[in-house]
Amino acid sequence: MDALFQQDGAVTVEPSGLTKRDYVARALRGGYPEAVRRDPGRRRARFFDSYVTDLVTRDVRQISDIERPAELRRLLSVVAARMGTLAVVQSIANDVGLPRMTLSRYLDLLELVFVIRRIPAWSSNLTSRAISTPKLIVTDSGLGGRLIGLSEERAKDPTALVGPLLENFAIGEVARQLTWAEEPVQLFHYRDRDKVEVDMVLEHASGSVIGIEVKAAETVRRDDFRGLRHLADRLGERFRLGVVLYAGEQQLPFGDRLSALPMSALWTLGPAG
Repeated sequence: MDALFQQDGAVTVEPSGLTKRDYVARALRGGYPEAVRRDPGRRRARFFDSYVTDLVTRDVRQISDIERPAELRRLLSVVAARMGTLAVVQSIANDVGLPRMTLSRYLDLLELVFVIRRIPAWSSNLTSRAISTPKLIVTDSGLGGRLIGLSEERAKDPTALVGPLLENFAIGEVARQLTWAEEPVQLFHYRDRDKVEVDMVLEHASGSVIGIEVKAAETVRRDDFRGLRHLADRLGERFRLGVVLYAGEQQLPFGDRLSALPMSALWTLGPAG
């Protein structure tokens, strides 16, 4: 993804033959080798269930004394149901029924063992209306999907949390690719008090910025670029490129330095996962 900063606001990707269903399947597969090797269904579900059990009863307890493991298991389910949303500690604490300080400690532990990740907020002094609350993702989208009981079949239900799953998947993929970026690029999210938001803000060490939105739909509307245009207007030449990743097949232009790209650009623009 760091290569995008070298393309002067122009990016071209080949049409994708993938559908929304394909992207959901890839997100639900996740990245753990053992899960990838298993067919979708009970065998993969058993792996994720076993992983959670080992995490709660062994891995976390090796680094901290967790008196009530059931609380941590419940927290994992709540966090997964909130993936892609703001990590408002008091609100999560209320949902889980934990004191705020205990909840904060548990979140720190889950981040320490790479189960969750908090994406920091970005402001760059653009406006005093920018909020500072981080965004929460489950590091592995397959685990996140299992924790909320989502399967390829259940994803067909229009009420299923497919949008948050694909957003979580895309953010996790970008975060992973940035770990081997040749030049330093930091990952943020942006949201202000007027609810203008951008799912990912990539800031190069030079100060250049790329904004990325993720949409689970197979079509894109002009309004989907609202947050990206907000950043472009305020950053001027610092704004290098704005992208909406969506579940359609074609690259579509939406104005100066703005494009809709198939979600497959996540691996065609960077090393395949």
